[in-house]
Amino acid sequence: MTIRLGIIGGGVMGEAILSGVLSKGVYSAQEICVSDPQPDRRNYIAKQYGVRVTDVNALASVGEVAILAVKPQICAQAVEGLSSTSVPLVISILAGVTLAQLESAIISKAIIRAMPNTPAQVGAGVTALAMGASADRSHREIAIAIFSAIGEVVELPESLMNAVTGLSGSGPGYVSIVIEALADGGVAAGLPRAIATKLAIQTVLGTAQLISTSGLHPAELKDRVTSPGGTTIAGIAQLERSGVRSGLIDAVVAATRRAEELGKS
Repeated sequence: MTIRLGIIGGGVMGEAILSGVLSKGVYSAQEICVSDPQPDRRNYIAKQYGVRVTDVNALASVGEVAILAVKPQICAQAVEGLSSTSVPLVISILAGVTLAQLESAIISKAIIRAMPNTPAQVGAGVTALAMGASADRSHREIAIAIFSAIGEVVELPESLMNAVTGLSGSGPGYVSIVIEALADGGVAAGLPRAIATKLAIQTVLGTAQLISTSGLHPAELKDRVTSPGGTTIAGIAQLERSGVRSGLIDAVVAATRRAEELGKS
């Protein structure tokens, strides 16, 4: 059977995409080839998912789309040889690497930039897409089908992609710290560690689901659970004194700047 999808990089995000498209039936295992330089990783991918594997980045026989899922620092090595292949579309998830850089390195291919995040591993990610100059409606539909298999999809101008990286790309790290800190607070207040962690996780998860499904602005939900002179306002006042809100804003801005730096390196 013809290889339709090639994934260059079998790491965490490459595997998340692979698992998602297989579970949603976007591609069959026989239509996928994964490239990775590490023999142990190739063996794991082949055994776990039943797809073809290779150590060759060029993936010359791919007929529909190749996904670049490697670290941005090794972009040059990862794209080497792709220009001479027949693959019509290349989708890059490399943080900070611009469409212009990709289009100059990969000649005569349609290019799309994508920025997914790690909740893609459980089908709960969000991916931002930016279309290259040669990407048409059919290429867009391919990208949306792939990334819808691992969560939500939004489309933005490329000028906003570094901000996406700073917010949703890096955001799981920030939320993990919030969950850890909430659990630590519970322990400090006397809760057993396991119970405190479970309460923190479910509180963050449930609040996100409530905001998403109800359409409430986060500030409105906050006001609804904040009684005059109550416990929640006491806690929020302490958060404001500690600069939690400005700290999170600064984190997104710092990560955005770092994404810009990666694109220039």
